[in-house]
Amino acid sequence: QVGLVESGGGLVQAGASLTLSCVDNGRTSNWYAKGWFRQAPGTERKFVAQINRSGPKTYYDDSVKGRFTISKDDARNTVNLQMSTVEPEDTAIYYCALATAPGTGFDVWGQGTQVTVSS
Repeated sequence: QVGLVESGGGLVQAGASLTLSCVDNGRTSNWYAKGWFRQAPGTERKFVAQINRSGPKTYYDDSVKGRFTISKDDARNTVNLQMSTVEPEDTAIYYCALATAPGTGFDVWGQGTQVTVSS
């Protein structure tokens, strides 16, 4: 499968940890940032975290700051999202995305992976 492919989703209990991975099978040579977004049932897709290629600088939504950590492995064309102390409110489909240039937004998307947190 060419493009961004997420893995690592599943069903976990509240308080547990989970790591999502996203591999860029297309090996995009020019990219500015990679990120994670999530969409809960009946809601719009929302930003979770971003990591820029240079720096690397990271950004987080306030709802996950201190609990989630985004990281990248350029040699493996992978971006990971380490989720700790998960909450039922973290239940969503998590999407990996890539921005090819600054100011253009995230223009390449994966298919998503489901994360369900039980209370």
